Amino acid sequence: MTDPDATERNRGVIAEFARLMYDERRPADAFERFVAPDYVQHNPALPDGSAAAVAFLTPLYTAEGSTFEVQRILVDGDLAAIHVRAHPAGRPVLAVADLYRLEDGRIVEHWDAIQPVPEQSANDHPMF
Repeated sequence: MTDPDATERNRGVIAEFARLMYDERRPADAFERFVAPDYVQHNPALPDGSAAAVAFLTPLYTAEGSTFEVQRILVDGDLAAIHVRAHPAGRPVLAVADLYRLEDGRIVEHWDAIQPVPEQSANDHPMF
């Protein structure tokens, strides 16, 4: 059974991480404060460790015209998910699901699923 105290502690960590990362668009600060330096990265385009992620994300997040809207945050014990509507400047809108594992109040592992939002959909509620 999931520890409700761990869920609430980790919900606070992920909420603050999301605020810095997506609302304030400060990936370096978010990673310094909440991500373990040697965290495991499951995105095949990036190596392990926070430095590679910060180097990749900073230009995307700080580019003028980029927007990132958190749609929902889910936390259960040491696992968390952030569903984001991402619109990097000059690129199509993306539906992003970032999945995290936490240990001792720090993000230690990351997975993501990223999908372009189509211009047309067979339904009225395609991605968000």
